[in-house]
Amino acid sequence: MHKSLFTAACIAAALATAPAWAHSDSHGKKTTKPAAQNSEEKAFGKAGDPKKVTRTIAVDMSDQMRFTPAALTIKPGETVKFVVKNSGKVMHEFVLGTLPELKEHAELMKKFPNMEHDEPYMAHVSPGKTETIVWQFSKGGEFHFGCLLPGHFEAGMVGKINVTQR
Repeated sequence: MHKSLFTAACIAAALATAPAWAHSDSHGKKTTKPAAQNSEEKAFGKAGDPKKVTRTIAVDMSDQMRFTPAALTIKPGETVKFVVKNSGKVMHEFVLGTLPELKEHAELMKKFPNMEHDEPYMAHVSPGKTETIVWQFSKGGEFHFGCLLPGHFEAGMVGKINVTQR
């Protein structure tokens, strides 16, 4: 009896948190919110002001489950415009974060593959399309980007960002 109650409670908790991680096949249309609404500080920075972009970086995503380039060096405080192109034939996404956050989200995506979310650090890119993200890296450290669609991250679709003065 206790085991089935526990199982039911776990399922209810998972379903209650699913909307927070919502994700769907309607990717590609990123809603543009004013920078003030996107300014929540994360460990890896915050939404950047498009008027303060200091550098533009083109990133390609392929069906070989790779990003090009796969490693970036960015200076603390730099506001970067990522122009993310999907050169493949299947949906891909570019999600900024810490490695533990990306791994956790990738696992959640396996359980809830149709979740919907629209965060300023995510770009969902349909085949042949391009999306942009403007992000300010306000702190130094090692961060990552990945495609969290089921199977993509596990296949190696992850890159590294070193935020350093170097």
